Amino acid sequence: MSLQVLASQAQRPDTIAHVKRKSTNYTPSIWGDHFLSYATKEVDIKLEKHVRELKEEVKRMLMDPVKKPSQKLDLVDDIQRLGVSYHFENEIDEILKQIHHSYSYGSVDDLYTTALRFRLLRQQGYNVSCDIFNKFKEENDQKFKASLLSDVSGLLSLYEATHLRIHGEDILEEALAFTTTHLESVKHSLSPSLSKQVAHSLNQPLRKGIPRVEARYYLSIYQECDSHNKTLLTFAKLDFNLLQKLHQKELCEITRWWKDLDVRNKLPFTRDRITEIYFIWSLSAYFEPQYSFARRTSCKVTAILSIVDDIYDNCGTLEELELFTEAIQRWDIRATDPLPDYMKVCYKAMLEVYTEIEEELAKEGKLYRIHYAREAMKKQVKSYFLEAKWLHHQHIPTMDEYMVLSLETTAYLMLITISFVGMGDIATQDSFNWLATYPKAVKGAAVVCRLMDDIADHKFEQNRGYVTSAVECYMKEYGATEEEAITGLRRQVSDAWKDINESFLLPNVVPRPLLIRILNLACAMDVAYKNEDGYTTHHESVIKDFVVSTLVQSVPV
Repeated sequence: MSLQVLASQAQRPDTIAHVKRKSTNYTPSIWGDHFLSYATKEVDIKLEKHVRELKEEVKRMLMDPVKKPSQKLDLVDDIQRLGVSYHFENEIDEILKQIHHSYSYGSVDDLYTTALRFRLLRQQGYNVSCDIFNKFKEENDQKFKASLLSDVSGLLSLYEATHLRIHGEDILEEALAFTTTHLESVKHSLSPSLSKQVAHSLNQPLRKGIPRVEARYYLSIYQECDSHNKTLLTFAKLDFNLLQKLHQKELCEITRWWKDLDVRNKLPFTRDRITEIYFIWSLSAYFEPQYSFARRTSCKVTAILSIVDDIYDNCGTLEELELFTEAIQRWDIRATDPLPDYMKVCYKAMLEVYTEIEEELAKEGKLYRIHYAREAMKKQVKSYFLEAKWLHHQHIPTMDEYMVLSLETTAYLMLITISFVGMGDIATQDSFNWLATYPKAVKGAAVVCRLMDDIADHKFEQNRGYVTSAVECYMKEYGATEEEAITGLRRQVSDAWKDINESFLLPNVVPRPLLIRILNLACAMDVAYKNEDGYTTHHESVIKDFVVSTLVQSVPV
């Protein structure tokens, strides 16, 4: 159908309210104007100086010789888990490089140390062999030794290491089943501190956790440890609080921008979730101070994308959506003429955000990036429109057909493209071109995002009349029950994580910091959609608690 004909059929602003639209029942934001109160909070100069002094002390600790290599492993692990390793990336890289070069597969290390070394080296990209765990199996039946069952710290270390596994590592699959079973059976009979650690890890493996959330949690664990280093603990607490002040100021600015858009009144059908957007898709992707522009940029674009998503899902008629899709392809304010008012509000805000980004990129001599950002949005709305047509015609696709489109509608490629835009010199034009090839790491992360979302959301979507989700497609294609479908989809999620892990192994095609963004956004989805849609149902999800612990409550020093 031609654009001109559709334009004549589309509802004009004065009749838009009379169009029958899909029902939505999103709860309002629970945060109100809370984050606007952080506008005037200043950072203590003396405190910053003290933090710099503590940082130098921790750096000396990293460089000092130790009696046992395992002590250095523990220190590196503590620094990483406390969320301060970004201060010491070169030092940690050199330490792990030396450990990798000097490691002997015939070592007599215990399970805890062996698994910790494996995890730290795999996290750094070293393709260390999982055969090192064979020594913990019985020779006769190749099962893990029964003597390991009393070593809970070792089991926990091995459990965390298994989440770095790649395809074909059967021993790590066995180790995951072995450790999960036994940790579940003993978690209520341990000391309070160890019980807390086991329960946390079983629910949220470190590899799949949000860095700020994991750092906030580990601060409490590390403090309870009798052998903790007071200098490191104080440094980590103060650093967390300093970063939190920066994050609060960013969220204050973004909240004011969102409030000025007047989304609640002008676009009442959309989710009012600016705080959750900042937390899930910006802060979770990068928390470090040098990425402030990146966080603000990605948050605003993601907020616009959330509105666009709700337009396609909740409000637009098929005719209006075709006009909207065409208008975004044109990327010109004059393209809004045939659009209803609510679409004009979104379209205008989108162009303003991209213009703001373009001006900042021009100052940095990186104007070429705006092209990739625009093209990502254009491609995204095309996929949304095709999905809308499926819904309109009640089309249930095959599983393969569904996955091809749904990996686009999950918006992961667009989100990772936007996350690269604000990343300084390390994100070169070659990096953006690499993204456009849809590499294995990106596809794996998109699968995690899509399927975790569908598993968490399919009941809610069914109640709203939606028929297309991975759960329904799987059930139809394989004649499976809902439970069987979810089990099958979780296996696909597990395989996708292996693809992500493989992409981290050296040598890397793109710089490691870019890969970290891909990983972190997958982790954010794992956390937000583990048991529920933590974005949409924010008021009753764990996301609310995480926002409080990372963005509201400072760490007691």
